[in-house]
Amino acid sequence: MLIPVPPMGWNTWNTFAADINEELIRSAADSIVKLGLREAGYTYVVIDDCWSLRERDPHTNEIVADPAKFPGGMKALADYIHGKGLKFGIYSCAGVRTCADYPGSFGHEFLDARTFAGFGVDFLKYDYCNVPVTGQAPLLYRRMGQALRTCGRDILFSACNWGIEEVGTWIRSTGAHMYRSTGDIADNFKSMSNIATGQIPHLSQSAPNCFNDLDMLTVGMFGKGNVGSSGCTMVDYQTQFSFWTLMGSPLMLGCDPRTMTPEIVGLVTNRELLRINQDPAGLQAYRINHCWGNPECFTLARLLEGGDIALGFFNISENPCGNLLLLEHIGLTYESGMRLRMVDCFTGEEQYSGRDTVKVPKLPPHGCLVYRCTPVKA
Repeated sequence: MLIPVPPMGWNTWNTFAADINEELIRSAADSIVKLGLREAGYTYVVIDDCWSLRERDPHTNEIVADPAKFPGGMKALADYIHGKGLKFGIYSCAGVRTCADYPGSFGHEFLDARTFAGFGVDFLKYDYCNVPVTGQAPLLYRRMGQALRTCGRDILFSACNWGIEEVGTWIRSTGAHMYRSTGDIADNFKSMSNIATGQIPHLSQSAPNCFNDLDMLTVGMFGKGNVGSSGCTMVDYQTQFSFWTLMGSPLMLGCDPRTMTPEIVGLVTNRELLRINQDPAGLQAYRINHCWGNPECFTLARLLEGGDIALGFFNISENPCGNLLLLEHIGLTYESGMRLRMVDCFTGEEQYSGRDTVKVPKLPPHGCLVYRCTPVKA
């Protein structure tokens, strides 16, 4: 199964953690459709940890859905989600137990893959808690990768080992379609910006069919839920979403889709930002340092299919900050006779650069500007 662009969807963990049930998942799927998120590309509905009984079935050894939470069973729930034009995702772990102390898949990979296929699963998030000392991350992820390849159903393999054992250097060999290389995100600006800037050195380890996953988005949580923390402002969320889209990360929403504000829906369905994230060329972004050496005020650039360039200007500091981009840094010299036609991804407004620089007005603390740019003759 090929995944040419970053997957998009929704995951239960950030808001609900263990407080999940059949009705919640159904109503979340309903909201995803009602709000137009499905049409925007958010097609995966993923149940994270805590969905099963605490122990495997003593006769079959299978993982069993908790009947108190999911009385209709996982197959019926998958059928409901599929009936909405969405895809169904579930969670397991490479360890003996999951992170929340439910049965893990260690030693049961092929049985569990067949079980998930029988449920109608389209997506497996595979965590890395409670791994025995005899376990090695590359081997364990290859084991589940092979189990999924032989289970009789196409299942997107989402590896989640938080960057252990230099995951980016070997994860593609496991058959994983996306992989986490960061710790867990919290709903505050420091957590988000640390994850984003910490992944800049690893952008070269992401490409079509195996994407570097910066973790589920906290956009729209506003301090509520399992990773609620202090919460963020709308400006913070605009910057987070811009980072994730420019860096080509999978876009997995973590807020409650049933209570999303119109402003948040507008942000996560922003057509121009999603076009950048889903660009078929799948090229990596790169960082351009601020010309005055301020490490908290910088530019990300990404080459797009057809010759366009995405530019994101970011200020992750606590003070207003200006920015100046030399076109030389994106390969356009003065002698080239070219400049940029720039379209603001948030407002749609159009402007032109000079022949040698792009001057950006002062950004507020935590602020950003994103442009889709086309090189044109000056």
